[in-house]
Amino acid sequence: MNREERDEYVKYRLDSAYKALDAAKVLVDNGFWSSAVNRLYYSLFYALNALLVANKIETKIHTGLKSHFSKYFVKTGEFDKKYGKLFSKLFAWRQRADYSIVSDFDKDTVMPLFSEVKEMLDIISNQINDKNN
Repeated sequence: MNREERDEYVKYRLDSAYKALDAAKVLVDNGFWSSAVNRLYYSLFYALNALLVANKIETKIHTGLKSHFSKYFVKTGEFDKKYGKLFSKLFAWRQRADYSIVSDFDKDTVMPLFSEVKEMLDIISNQINDKNN
């Protein structure tokens, strides 16, 4: 991927991240808690994918993205450990929401995630923008 393609891909993934967050809001407004968890997870997944690609780090699977984020950004101190924990929690919760027969997500478990996810999205977006300037 050349620089122009990489920049376009990163922009597309960041846009997808914010759209997934918006979709999660629509879902909670209608009481679809498990689906909102899915969208919150994908919001961070898309943003982290953009971050990795912007830094020329490639991964092809969800667990690879999770481990690369930890290795290159959390363990180095570039991102606070709380963001690694947030993504790990959403990774596990998304699995539960999508594949478990019984889902126990509700307003009390899902709503607090919105501010945390938005905060992390903004940090990722700012870091990518700072890197490109």
